[in-house]
Amino acid sequence: MTPDLIVTNARILTMDPARPRAGAIALGGGRILALGTPAETEALAGPATRVIDGRGRSVLPGFVESHLHLVLGGAELSHLHLTGLHGLDALRDAFRGFAARHPDRPLLMAQGADYGIIGRPMTRHDLDAMLPDRPIAITAHDHHTVWANTAALRAAGILQGMATPHGHEVVMGPDGCATGELREFEAFSPVIALGGEARLNLGIATGAEPSPWPEPAERAIDRARVLRGLQHCAAHGITSMVNMDGNRYTLVLLRELQAQGDLLARVKVPFHFKPQMDLAELDRATEMTAEFDDDWLSSGFVKMFMDGVIDSRTAFMLNDYPDQPGHRSEPLFPPDRFARIATEIDRRGLQIAVHAIGDGAVRATVDGYAAARAANGPRDSRHRIEHIELIDPADIPRLGALGITASLQPAHPPGAMDFPLEPTLGQIGAARWKDAYLCRTLAEAGAPLAFASDWPVTDVSVLRGIRAALTRAPFPGAGDERLDLMQTLHAYTAGGAWAAHRDHVTGRLREGLAADLVMLDCDLENVAPCEIDRQGVALTICGGRITHEMAL
Repeated sequence: MTPDLIVTNARILTMDPARPRAGAIALGGGRILALGTPAETEALAGPATRVIDGRGRSVLPGFVESHLHLVLGGAELSHLHLTGLHGLDALRDAFRGFAARHPDRPLLMAQGADYGIIGRPMTRHDLDAMLPDRPIAITAHDHHTVWANTAALRAAGILQGMATPHGHEVVMGPDGCATGELREFEAFSPVIALGGEARLNLGIATGAEPSPWPEPAERAIDRARVLRGLQHCAAHGITSMVNMDGNRYTLVLLRELQAQGDLLARVKVPFHFKPQMDLAELDRATEMTAEFDDDWLSSGFVKMFMDGVIDSRTAFMLNDYPDQPGHRSEPLFPPDRFARIATEIDRRGLQIAVHAIGDGAVRATVDGYAAARAANGPRDSRHRIEHIELIDPADIPRLGALGITASLQPAHPPGAMDFPLEPTLGQIGAARWKDAYLCRTLAEAGAPLAFASDWPVTDVSVLRGIRAALTRAPFPGAGDERLDLMQTLHAYTAGGAWAAHRDHVTGRLREGLAADLVMLDCDLENVAPCEIDRQGVALTICGGRITHEMAL
């Protein structure tokens, strides 16, 4: 086959140990046809072959985003963004300016607030003082808390409270009204719905399907939001992603985008199993897996939440929170029930991915995976734990022994990128900083690693994530948890593909694999770690198709 495209004179890092480097790559028919020197690869060109001069820039396998929320991120691109903003005056000015620019929006939604944005707990009254007459709401940077004003609470029908499943809470005040703080997805989903995004939030809020099924015009609105997310990710070199929330509707939207030629990445979508569900609901996971199972769209796994997050003290801990004696939070799934559920999912041949942040949640998850293996026997399950922000030292070797993937986000450790040191470090306690946000320790203990952003929790930029991974300062009294550049790149490429059961398709640059690659606007190996985030993505190719290109 004559190549459609050749990238030559490049510094190609293949992530393939059999041939780690090359100078040129030829692509055709959506596959990698050849790797070699510029001279031997350029000799394959035909009259219609496009030849791109890499000019010494780095070429890598397309980045694998191992944990994001694509449809939420796409929708949130049009919201107000507050990252780095602090103080009531700055918050008020930002909201009033946003309101003036969007006079017709039924909900003014903001993203990216840290828990100390105004220096104390925020209430609806604080937000009322900014804009009393229009519904406004703010999502915390971790997406596990929303603060809403009185107008939003009233419009959503939850000013007087609402019954929610275990682990989700409309916080109530002594006056019998909601304070404005809404913890976890089913508590704040009525507010989110005011902005017309209820259908896109079902995958993470309830795991249910929209009912009635959306009309074509409604699906077109939702597809446009998803497409914005795909375009945003392509601009950052992402060619494969694991969407960590979802339902069949998510996959249908993506299939419709594929039909119109707008699917810009390979996407894996889970069935989201919620604590209130019966085991029989797993039939839906099996059906989704059978219906969507190709190189572009697939399911094949079940996502669960074992706990919340540290900043709202909903992460499940083995010991009391230092600043709240007697409080450890609770797991969303009792450990014995989780073990039964994990065993059944594993018996069906499906992968499991569990959000577990506190060390109690991590232990319960590892125990459940061990129970599944004991019941069903070992197999190539590649079960995963998402986040692992705190882990008991006794559980570290268990991940490697059980083959559990540590799905980590280099941007999440406080101080590494956008998240402040407090209140997180204070709520972990200095005595446990050595057990927090481990990376190198887990890798050295044999745990496979997959890196991601958790977008829109943090910026989806892989280059910013790489910088965070390489420059993160150790916490006082804790070890250096950084990996080197090649280990970090592996976790964003081959490691992520393996963790997603997609290593037979992508993740390395090897003849016969998918033509998924990214060319950076630099020679990455000769860029200082502190400068990596200032570099650009010159070219993104997925399945042989250019999905992003800057002026070359």
